[in-house]
Formats: sequence, structure tokens, C-alpha cells
Amino acid sequence: MRVLCVGRHAYLSEHLCRFFSDLGAECHGAVGTTEVVAAAMQFEPQVVVSDCDLLTASLLEAWTNESCLAKVPVLAVSLTRRPEESLPEVVDGVMGVVYLPTLDRARAVALLEGIDRPRNVVVPADYRVVPPPPAVAR
Repeated sequence: MRVLCVGRHAYLSEHLCRFFSDLGAECHGAVGTTEVVAAAMQFEPQVVVSDCDLLTASLLEAWTNESCLAKVPVLAVSLTRRPEESLPEVVDGVMGVVYLPTLDRARAVALLEGIDRPRNVVVPADYRVVPPPPAVAR
């Protein structure tokens, strides 16, 4: 899984990359929100993991207008605030808010696996709907 790790400074971005790399993810860091679109164009992330303090409703709206980010889920992470302490505006625009200090390895792996799960059903090209046989009159 390719994870784009966005932090408000290089140290946080690198920390997020190390954390998710240790889980087996391929990570790329971005510092601040101005680097995200360019990084996403090159890296093609499957999820954006961002410091929750950077996320705003207008930023998330702007990302939906970028083809490289439009369908990429966003996971907000915090090292200082629990999910219930996050701004409601942020919770509405992301798939989840995680308090990183309480996320153990097993739950982190399950979280990544849940993000990576296919969400669309692909119908075989030769599939046809067969109408039921007519009811027999009594």
C-alpha cells in the first residue's frame, strides 16, 4: 500500500513515514499541504495520512477537485488530541481520526487492510440476468 504522509514539519512527516513503513507500507512524505498535490501526482497514494491540525473543510474540498487525490481516502492522525477532541469539520471530511499513541501494530495493520479493501464489485462481462420462469397457474 502506498501511503502519503503529510506533516506540518519534516520531523512529523518522517515520523509518520517510519510508523507506516514499519507496517509494510510504501511511504512518501510531504511537509505542509502545499506539497501534497505534487507528491500525489508522482507517488499515486492509496491513502493520505495527514496531521489532523492541517486539515480543513476547504482543503479537503480542494483535494476532491484534483484527479490525483479525488478518490484517495484521507486518514487524520494526531499525536496530541484524541478523536473526540478533534474539530467536527475535520471528522466530516475524512475516513477516520486516529490518536497515534494508542494505535498498536495489530490495529494499525487492520486499519491499512481496511483501507486497501476493494470497494467496487466487478461484474463479469458475460453476466446476464436470466428472468425467472413463469409461474404455473393452478
